[in-house]
Amino acid sequence: MKHIAADAVHALLDYPGVVEGLKAFHRQDIDDIRDVYMTQPNQAAGTDGFLLLPAWQRGQAIGVKLVSVFPENERTDTGLPTVQGVYALFDGATGEPTAIIDGTALTLRKTAGDSATGASFLARDDARVMVMAGAGAMAPHLIMAHTAIRPSIREVWVWNRTGARAEKLAETLKLDGITLRATSDLEAATREADVISCATMAQEPLIEGAWLKPGAHLDLVGGYQPEMREADDECVRRARVYVDSRWFTVGKVGDIKTPVDNGVMTEDGIVGDLFELSRGTVSGRQTADEITLFKNGGGGHLDLGVARLLVERFGQNA
Repeated sequence: MKHIAADAVHALLDYPGVVEGLKAFHRQDIDDIRDVYMTQPNQAAGTDGFLLLPAWQRGQAIGVKLVSVFPENERTDTGLPTVQGVYALFDGATGEPTAIIDGTALTLRKTAGDSATGASFLARDDARVMVMAGAGAMAPHLIMAHTAIRPSIREVWVWNRTGARAEKLAETLKLDGITLRATSDLEAATREADVISCATMAQEPLIEGAWLKPGAHLDLVGGYQPEMREADDECVRRARVYVDSRWFTVGKVGDIKTPVDNGVMTEDGIVGDLFELSRGTVSGRQTADEITLFKNGGGGHLDLGVARLLVERFGQNA
């Protein structure tokens, strides 16, 4: 059985490769997928979580991610990320365990690759300015993924509720040909942005639809629970709405569920998901001026697809 550590995960999963791998994976069928989510209150009056995310492709592969979500880790001096975990991969034909993978690194690469896959269909080819709302462990990977899939991006503005964290990220992340700056004015930055990516734990919307310029692409990564939101109803009204999958977004996450509950959109108002985009049964961006919104809901099928790609590459580099 292979044991794949974090450094190998990051070394083997370049973002262009992950995006192409996820497109190929979404052209395959998933036979069973589920999720179990447990929560407990924490000492900061918030909530800690523990998730089990299994997925099964009959005759090919079975996998499960065990992941903890402890938001206070990044607000205290633990030095630990919010999301940590392990991933177990099994042979789908024999049931044999084939790999144990660092789940934290896999989650970072999978989540950022998921958003970049959406952007590959939905963001303008000539996008030049990006806003990153949130400066946690996910933020540098989202920046790296979006700029890899849209190399026209030359300027990235980083915003965070705690400004010092935005400044630190802007100073420490070095990408060739790209200028990173921290900003305290999210509205002003968003009004100029071609791509806006949000990875926060916000309970109330951060991004207002009135701020989005023609042609903008909005990537919503945080907000994995019904009570969490990163974008307001006007974003949904103005945008063509896409999701990574309906399994983990419809009725489950606030950025989709709340506008549906409010009558702002219907579930049928979702134009498509990554399965349909990858298979060409729905189209992505139609015009240079339209606004697009992509909700990254995650899910165990994505972990399975990226884990299979990783194990294949690990074997080739052994």
